[in-house]
Amino acid sequence: MEKVIPFLMFQDGKAEEAMNYYTSLIEDSQITGIVRYGANESGDEGTVMQATFNLNGQEFMCIDSNVKHQFSFTPSFSIYVSCNTEEELNNLFQKLNEGGQALMPLGNYGFSKKFGWLNDRFGVSWQLNLPN
Repeated sequence: MEKVIPFLMFQDGKAEEAMNYYTSLIEDSQITGIVRYGANESGDEGTVMQATFNLNGQEFMCIDSNVKHQFSFTPSFSIYVSCNTEEELNNLFQKLNEGGQALMPLGNYGFSKKFGWLNDRFGVSWQLNLPN
């Protein structure tokens, strides 16, 4: 086995927008590769056939699905971020929650100093934690 990489499938051509947004929010993050659909290929021309990006060293892959599915992202799979400061946690939660939905608002739930869980505007689920 070479690697295990989380893979995100976006609908409605949102993969590149999501990657740009995530890499702008998290330090030491970047888009590392994009292959786009060309003319007369199985996806909409210019959308993401396959892309890779990393968030603070964690590699991800994503695509724009050219097939409309009856499913999307679910909170049963989430991106877990352990923050260094309360300011970092508050800022990241606020930005990711814009246009999204808080599942567990920022608070002390007994297992950490501060924790929040949300679905962002793309439907991706995030757990943000400030450890004790």
